[in-house]
Order: sequence, then C-alpha cells, then structure tokens
Amino acid sequence: MTSLESLLTDVRACTLCAKHLPLGPHPVLQMQASAQILIAGQAPGRKVHETGIPFNDASGDRLRSWLGISREVFYDASQIAILPMGFCFPGTGKSGDLPPRPECAPAWRAPLLSHLKNLKLALVIGQYAMAYHLPNETGTLTEIVQSWHKYWPHIVPLPHPSPRNNFWLKRNPWFEKELVPQLQSRVAEILGGDTAH
Repeated sequence: MTSLESLLTDVRACTLCAKHLPLGPHPVLQMQASAQILIAGQAPGRKVHETGIPFNDASGDRLRSWLGISREVFYDASQIAILPMGFCFPGTGKSGDLPPRPECAPAWRAPLLSHLKNLKLALVIGQYAMAYHLPNETGTLTEIVQSWHKYWPHIVPLPHPSPRNNFWLKRNPWFEKELVPQLQSRVAEILGGDTAH
C-alpha cells in the first residue's frame, strides 16, 4: 500500500480534470490516518477553493453547529478527516455549484479510505456522497436521511448544510429536533467530550 504521506502528495498535485475546472485544480481535503470521524461531502465551493480550508464558509458554520464542535476541533486532522467526493471546485451552474467531477472519486477515494483504520463515524453529506457510501439506497435524499437509524451509530446520512437548504430544514423540522442532538452526543462520545476547544 502506498504510504499516506505520498498518496496525499499525489492527490494535492492532481490535475486529472484540470481542463474542466474554471478556476483550475486546487484539491482541498484534510486527513491523518488516526482520524475517527470521516466527513464525506460534495466538493469545495468557491470560498473554500480560494482559502484552501475545507468547509470554511456558511455551510461549515452550520455543519460545526450540527456536530456541536468548535472550529479548532473540526480542523484537527488527527481526529477528523474531510474527504469530499470531488477535491476541487467544479464551477457554478444555474442553481448552485456544479456536481463533483466524476474523475475524482474513482481515482482517489478507495486508496485514501484504506488508510482510515480507526474510523468510528462517517458523515455522508448530500446525494453524491450517499450514492458512493450507501450504494444500495434507492430513496430520495430526504428518505435516506429519515432512515438514519438504519446506519446508526457508524454512518449518518445528512443533507448539505448549505444556506440553499434552508427551505429543506424548514420542511423537515424533525432533522434538527431528533437527529442533530443524537449526532452531537455521538460525536462527543467519540472525541471523548473534547468538542469545544
């Protein structure tokens, strides 16, 4: 198996889909082999592309709130791995960012995930991550998130925390009333209660 260090070097130098990326390649991910929580998102947005920091935007603020953790804990790669389905900003479409580039996950996902031997929880965010991590699911995103008990306590399907999903959150109040408190407890349990520093 390729060492994680050399694999991450290769990922960060990747130009596999460069000709399709409006702002050019800039892979954004966070990972150390010791991580116990995996955040599997979609792809970086423009602000994340510019800063090189995953979830460094309003979506990240909401996600950290759902998890009940501080920025410091969130960006501790020894505890939390952040591996989106596409590592580069794919560009903007008519109703938000374009989908993650299809070249990325087949090239990098399995080799990276094989290094995460201590995982206790995977947060699977949005339809593209669900299609990869829950390949046998056939329901809508809402149906999959509603069936979260099925995967508990090792996998939690989540809607995207983007402000674009405010309408979804209003229509599905059970999510923040029922699932979020359970998720916060699970995260605190895994991290040994160290969620605020």
